[in-house]
Amino acid sequence: MGLLDRLEVVSRERRLKVARAVLYLAQGTFGECDSEVDVLHWSRYNCFLLYQMGTFSAFLELLHMEIDNSQACSSALRKPAISIADSTELRVLLSVMYLLVENIRLERETDSCRWRTARETFRTELSFSIHNEEPFALLLFSMVTKFCSGLAPHFPIKKVLLLLWKVVMFTLGGFEHLQVLKVQKRAELGLPPLAEDSIQVVKSMRAASPPSYTLDLGESQLAPPPSKLRGRRGSRRQLLTKQDSLDIYNERDLFKTEEPATEEEEESAGDGERTLDGELDLLEQDPLVPPPPSQASPSAERVAFPKGLPWAPKVRQKDIEHFLEMSRNKFIGFTLGQDTDTLVGLPRPIHESVKTLKQHKYISIADVQIKNEEDLEKCPMSLIALLKILLAAAPTSKAKTDSINILADVLPEEMPITVLQSMKLGIDVNRHKEIIVKSISALLLLLLKHFKLNHIYQFEYVSQHLVFANCIPLILKFFNQNILSYITAKNSISVLDYPCCTIQDLPELTTESLEAGDNNQFCWRNLFSCINLLRLLNKLTKWKHSRTMMLVVFKSAPILKRALKVKQAMLQLYVLKLLKIQTKYLGRQWRKSNMKTMSAIYQKVRHRMNDDWAYGNDIDARPWDFQAEECTLRANIEAFNSRRYDKPQDSEFSPVDNCLQSVLGQRLDLPEDFHYSYELWLEREVFSQPICWEELLQNH
Repeated sequence: MGLLDRLEVVSRERRLKVARAVLYLAQGTFGECDSEVDVLHWSRYNCFLLYQMGTFSAFLELLHMEIDNSQACSSALRKPAISIADSTELRVLLSVMYLLVENIRLERETDSCRWRTARETFRTELSFSIHNEEPFALLLFSMVTKFCSGLAPHFPIKKVLLLLWKVVMFTLGGFEHLQVLKVQKRAELGLPPLAEDSIQVVKSMRAASPPSYTLDLGESQLAPPPSKLRGRRGSRRQLLTKQDSLDIYNERDLFKTEEPATEEEEESAGDGERTLDGELDLLEQDPLVPPPPSQASPSAERVAFPKGLPWAPKVRQKDIEHFLEMSRNKFIGFTLGQDTDTLVGLPRPIHESVKTLKQHKYISIADVQIKNEEDLEKCPMSLIALLKILLAAAPTSKAKTDSINILADVLPEEMPITVLQSMKLGIDVNRHKEIIVKSISALLLLLLKHFKLNHIYQFEYVSQHLVFANCIPLILKFFNQNILSYITAKNSISVLDYPCCTIQDLPELTTESLEAGDNNQFCWRNLFSCINLLRLLNKLTKWKHSRTMMLVVFKSAPILKRALKVKQAMLQLYVLKLLKIQTKYLGRQWRKSNMKTMSAIYQKVRHRMNDDWAYGNDIDARPWDFQAEECTLRANIEAFNSRRYDKPQDSEFSPVDNCLQSVLGQRLDLPEDFHYSYELWLEREVFSQPICWEELLQNH
């Protein structure tokens, strides 16, 4: 309470000192702890205590003050180079708020009733407007927009993005909560329950070996020669029990015809393959433990079969209508439109086919929402600014003079002068970019999934903005690198990670220790980012033939094929999905030359009955309809937004105000951040523009 009282002082330096003291409490008072477990325990305890004392509200007021600090913005704009010192106050405030959100967000069985009540209160406080203020997530989005517009280049964008992602996850719910909401919404709409849980199906899948001809010289050096592998079969069996699913070594190729192996080799290989059956959960990083047979659900029992395809097939209403249209034209010479019940005049095999199709018919929530909108005849935030930051953080991006500076909150005031300092700064910069990519990819995916669940046209509205802002080529540019090297990158210094750095005596860092990196074989942060970006690309292109053609035009097939070198089942699944939707446009020769990839698609991706993905005979593959498809979608979105969000429009016959004083006296709604930049706007648009009064009078 004493610290919170001292946050009210006028002196900026004294407020910063008190805020640092609060940060020390939120970090677990590590100076009085003996182990990392104690630090994390007291960090969680102190965060609940700080929230119950009103710390978050106090820090929110300070954050508003820092955002509105025009002096700091002007100072940053005048500086030739911005460093970490320009955002000290903001970084302390955002760090405390991040620790509060993250510690309170995570639920544990041992939480007391008081803590559970505090969690729900905090969730409500973050979700809705309080005291006529905007929701907290919207405030953070405004910081992102202000940073990207160049008005506040000193904002610590990495911390802003991390906090924004966690706030959205806390208020709207993560992927597991989304699955629960999806089940509830299907029940409310009277739709049948889902056949399986996609996450659980992917967990049970094994990664496929990449095509051997895709291994280039640089990556072949990562794997030991086959002769050495054969010489140490016994040790390899022990090694595989500790390896996770990202095995980049020479595993037996499931699709390759090889010479018969000896019984000893087959037994060793079988043991090795069995140890790889348990995939690592990307979100929890715990090994998957299959449920006992007595507790397994019907869908889980179907998925657990060692043979057969992992996904239940799906059929759209459109597929049934198309099948019946072709059959009626062939056998009776006319069609019945969307009637899928009348089968008079059709032979018995057609009856059986229609029955099978209807058994696997899948109606999504989006289908019901679109139908409702058709019968009935604004989203407040834009995510386009995030794409600018993602572009700047992409490993393949080259520095440009017009690109935004995302390194302001990592670069020191004085640049390094020794090799060791340069190496440490290089690691920090790469880690900084990786965290930004992780935050943006997770945030975009989470928001799109929530938009889609809430209403399909909200999802389509944001998706179309992302597509028009070149999100598809941006993601492909991200993957146009050595993805295997990106996922195995070691851009972290483990002894400097929290809470390890607060307990142990820091060893002396050397160039050799920095080059060696940590002991982790893979960077889960980068793998998480890659999977999120692939899922985002799938959401943007699914059932959109015009956007699928963008994948073809940008030559995404070889880029995506290179990503298959990463032997992780979830990543491979979304790569294969993206390859499947464009195989019909790639030509017969490509399909003939990539039969191993086609086999992997057949084994791992869900099948749609009547889907001619492998042959290119789909009626929807007509290229001349692509522009009309986007225009129709845009018209539907505008009609939805107009009906849901627009204010009632005045009649076109309403009188026009011709009084100059009355018109000039009307209140004009300006952007919220206009007062930050109105002086710059006046200078650029008014004072610096010469006005020829004679010409102005002549024109009027």
